[in-house]
Amino acid sequence: MSAAVTPPDGGAAGSPVRPETAALALFGDHVLDRRVAVSTGGVVAALGRLGVSEAAARTALSRMGRRGLLRTVRQGRQAFLGLTEHGTAVLHDGQRKLDGEVVDRDWDGRWTLLTFSVPESRRADRHALRTRLGWFGFGPLRSGLWVSTSDADVSATLAELDLLEHAEVFRAEASRWTDPARIAAEAWDLPAIAAGYENFLRRWADGGVEHLGELSRRILLGAEWLLLIRRDPVLPSVLLPQGWPGTPAAALFHTLRHEWARQAEEQAADVLESIVDR
Repeated sequence: MSAAVTPPDGGAAGSPVRPETAALALFGDHVLDRRVAVSTGGVVAALGRLGVSEAAARTALSRMGRRGLLRTVRQGRQAFLGLTEHGTAVLHDGQRKLDGEVVDRDWDGRWTLLTFSVPESRRADRHALRTRLGWFGFGPLRSGLWVSTSDADVSATLAELDLLEHAEVFRAEASRWTDPARIAAEAWDLPAIAAGYENFLRRWADGGVEHLGELSRRILLGAEWLLLIRRDPVLPSVLLPQGWPGTPAAALFHTLRHEWARQAEEQAADVLESIVDR
């Protein structure tokens, strides 16, 4: 499958992935839980193989540093990048998503209902809460009412944003005339999520961007998958349309990710100089 080498938005190999997302995938594969820091130049070179310009790569890495995800480790005149505690937690969370299912096979029929009211003076906190609720699999049903089919505990997020006193949570079942499938269709844009999976299947069905090496392919594959599952609340099959494309897409993702693992590791060793990060 052909792809533009250097997209105008600084993305990676014609994909919807931005440099920061590709860098996160790279650190998740080759830095997380390894107690190493990798050379800045090596990371820039690895992203360069995806068509990301040096300027775009360094801007993305600087942004990740400002967000508290990365820290600089110096050895002589050379700069290496290691994960912060926050960065490690973020990547562990993402790794759980990457390794997880796209269909909930253990749903007990109950919903988590979260209602909140945040003062207008705290608009930024309200926006941050909505963003994180989406990551936890919640969808907006009514104004100030979000629902999830999982028993996700968002108390830590609420406490971090100092919003515990502004929110209430309930566990409940649909009753009377309430159709759970209709609730799911209202709370989440299922056609858009399905279209994302269908595009993924078309893009990667033949192995994806054939002109790239396994390291680059695996970075892109993981980054694109992370973008998809960020939007997916992982619903039970009884709430999903027939022929849900997330299932074959997940099978393809895991197959390719495993297939390219060994060669990607060898190529990473060539491009990413590393030091022990204490």
